Amino acid sequence: MTADPTVFVVDDDPAMRQSLRWLLQSVGLAVETYGTAEAFLAAIDANRAGCLVLDVRMPGMSGLHLQEELKQRGITLPIIVVTGYAEVPTAVRALKTGAIDFIEKPFSDQMLVESVRHALALDQQARATEAERAEVTARLALLSAREREVMERVTEGKPNKIIASELGIGEKTVEVHRANVMRKVSVGSVAALTRLVLLARPARGKP
Repeated sequence: MTADPTVFVVDDDPAMRQSLRWLLQSVGLAVETYGTAEAFLAAIDANRAGCLVLDVRMPGMSGLHLQEELKQRGITLPIIVVTGYAEVPTAVRALKTGAIDFIEKPFSDQMLVESVRHALALDQQARATEAERAEVTARLALLSAREREVMERVTEGKPNKIIASELGIGEKTVEVHRANVMRKVSVGSVAALTRLVLLARPARGKP
């Protein structure tokens, strides 16, 4: 069974951590709190679903540096940055590093809860897309090298005659490879095949 998504709170202020825990638990969300970025990094599992509510100014590793470290590790939890020092350059840097929201303390409970729910929805959508991408990649791995060559040209809209000429094979052979591709990938149209090929490509910014 998949664990419920968790809101990870990283803030060096014990009172703020407790306040956020009570608030988020009061609306039915699972919460874990950490007093330092280092403690969070030591505990986080990249496979866990959820989002991160992150203070900017903390002793040791700052919130912005934690953002950068998570990016380096390929951990893509949506991040909501909160701070009592709302400076424009800090906000810009946080958002450029991938934060989805930047909230100045003190903030309303409703504003934070709405931002967290939005972050959790984004994470759920991203994980669903990644799961679908992995399943499609597994299907495409069943294809032979020649079938892949045919598939690439089919999804470029090239007719069998042109594909046969480019690959130096007969049109009948192209038809056989094309049928094998559709069967192995379990699609019934070129449009559906093209969608799967596009989905299987790495997301921008990923290797």
